[in-house]
Amino acid sequence: MAKPMTKTQLIAALAEEMGTDKKSAAAALDAIIAIITREVSAGGAVTLPGVGKIYCRERPERMVRNPATGEQIRKPADKVVKMTIAKALKESVNG
Repeated sequence: MAKPMTKTQLIAALAEEMGTDKKSAAAALDAIIAIITREVSAGGAVTLPGVGKIYCRERPERMVRNPATGEQIRKPADKVVKMTIAKALKESVNG
């Protein structure tokens, strides 16, 4: 498996794709991240066309097991961020 692209590499690739400098690309990326974070934190969802949908899902209270001791403990309800991958992206990866 290849190493994941770092933020610096992503900014450089974005700047090249946009035909702009790295500072503008970094500002654009930071703005997109801030928008996604704000929307998902508020309980909404963000669809990135061709990539997928990022959303927040609530998990109910449940019983979990401590792997070290085997003890059953109650875990309170919480929220988790999920992402559904777009069909177009899946097809492009699988050929």
